[in-house]
Amino acid sequence: MRICWPQATMILLVIILGVSSMLSGCGKKGPLYIPKNAAKQLQQQ
Repeated sequence: MRICWPQATMILLVIILGVSSMLSGCGKKGPLYIPKNAAKQLQQQ
């Protein structure tokens, strides 16, 4: 079974988008939770 050019291009595009979406999450800085002070401020508003 041979893969035609449009099908190969689509597979390559899916792979590139998948890898780039996984790498976009790397390097995020900051807390991974809502600080308690911010939670209290949200409740007061």
